[in-house]
Amino acid sequence: MSERPHVTPVEIYYEDTDTGGVVYYANYLKYFERARTQLLKSRGVDPAEWVRKGVTFAVTHAEADYRRPAVYGDLIEVETTLTVTRGTRLSFGYIIIRPADGERLVTGRTDMACLNETMRPRRIPDEILTLIT
Repeated sequence: MSERPHVTPVEIYYEDTDTGGVVYYANYLKYFERARTQLLKSRGVDPAEWVRKGVTFAVTHAEADYRRPAVYGDLIEVETTLTVTRGTRLSFGYIIIRPADGERLVTGRTDMACLNETMRPRRIPDEILTLIT
């Protein structure tokens, strides 16, 4: 699947950092989550609405490769692409850059499983697939 990435800007606040002013590593997963949700919403899929309908997506795998740190005061961008849709699964790729200098900071991936209201795997609804692919 080749597509233009969805770009989500993130401002780095003091609360995002450790005592050295560097973004705490686990926060990048939060940025992935935020960016993934924004990508879905930009295509007409509101995850909260689907949860109310008994359809949810859960992360089954997450990975991040850290190249350079973001620091307090940075403005970063999370470029998100939907890389795989298959049956009950979605995969997203991420590139986090600092636009001020073009530095690539973090790359990553998350895999998601579509679940029903009893948290059992289910096929991704056709309505969602039509909107996101």
